Amino acid sequence: MKTKILLFNVICTITIASCDNFEPMLPNSEDVLDGEMEGLTLAQQAEFLRGDEAFAEVFTSSTGLGPIFNTNSCISCHAGDGKGHPFTTLTRFGQSDNSGNQFLNMGGPQLQNRSLPGYEPESIPNGATFSKFTPPAVTGLGFLQFVTDEDILALADPNDTNDDGISGVPHWIPLKDFVIPAPNAISQNGMYIHRFGKKAAAYDLLDQTVGAYNEDMGITSTFNPIDTYSGLSIDPEVSDATIRDVVAYLQTLKAPVPRNQNDPNVINGKTLFNQIQCASCHTPTLTTGYSPIEALSFKEFNPYTDLLLHDMGSDLDDGYTEGNALTSEWRTPPLWGLGLSESTQGGQYFLLHDGRARSISEAILLHGGEAENSKNQFLNLSETEKDDLIKFLESL
Repeated sequence: MKTKILLFNVICTITIASCDNFEPMLPNSEDVLDGEMEGLTLAQQAEFLRGDEAFAEVFTSSTGLGPIFNTNSCISCHAGDGKGHPFTTLTRFGQSDNSGNQFLNMGGPQLQNRSLPGYEPESIPNGATFSKFTPPAVTGLGFLQFVTDEDILALADPNDTNDDGISGVPHWIPLKDFVIPAPNAISQNGMYIHRFGKKAAAYDLLDQTVGAYNEDMGITSTFNPIDTYSGLSIDPEVSDATIRDVVAYLQTLKAPVPRNQNDPNVINGKTLFNQIQCASCHTPTLTTGYSPIEALSFKEFNPYTDLLLHDMGSDLDDGYTEGNALTSEWRTPPLWGLGLSESTQGGQYFLLHDGRARSISEAILLHGGEAENSKNQFLNLSETEKDDLIKFLESL
């Protein structure tokens, strides 16, 4: 009997050990974009998990989807919390100057290209200009939210006083009714610095989240009760609590973790990045101010953006704009996490605001305007130097 028991225990041990060998290995933090930041309290972790669940919620007609929409969940545009794909790229239409969008009563500013049965999706009205916007990665956004206006203004150089050809400007826009300015916010003629979105037309993550629910999925809230189809105010289809959980989730997603930082080619690429003045717009290091989330308060981080608008020249001028930005002006996109973009975009890069660039090199070559000099310096690099610069960018 004892022999049988011993044999049974040995078999169980071998079986369990064998099963352990088949368990999937957790990816390293630097190899994925998703995951919570370190230092959160238990309450903040719980809020993060609720927001994570809400971010993945799939809406249907019975839970408020549509009747016209672009997608049915947040995660469908931000797989793995990363960049979107041409299939999830949005169309924004309306204005070509800062006189205000004249097509808001015709479905603007976003084209809802899908609809529930019995409804017709939207089409772009005659006379409207438009641009394609590929969904961005959403990691590290909390750090960007808590950069102070003072620091953003310190990076601005509207008159190009240092004569380097670069004159980044903040995007000043009036706040939406439901948005509360940050305690340290700076105002100018009733307008505030906005920092999120391709044109920096969203003030904070609440502004961005409410807009995404409403315009991407046709989901109303107390913050924005206007139905995208009828233009009428209707009952909220998502709760304030859920909205705030998603905002908390976006605020506390970890920053992308750089890789291969000791690789000699990456080190040389970083030197070249600074040498050809890419860092003049893609500012390597920023610091947060005070945040009620201690893990975000007074933290140094490396996003490679200045959160300013820059004139990017004729090749990237789509004839469409938002707020007070010029049609050729775009907010400097953060470069952190760039090397992981392929994994969230189906194995292929789709870069720049509309995803038109299929490689990092192609994205660089489409730079113009204030970035013309940096592009030309990139062209003058040797093939080995170009490879090192790309390796550095992919390490971020």
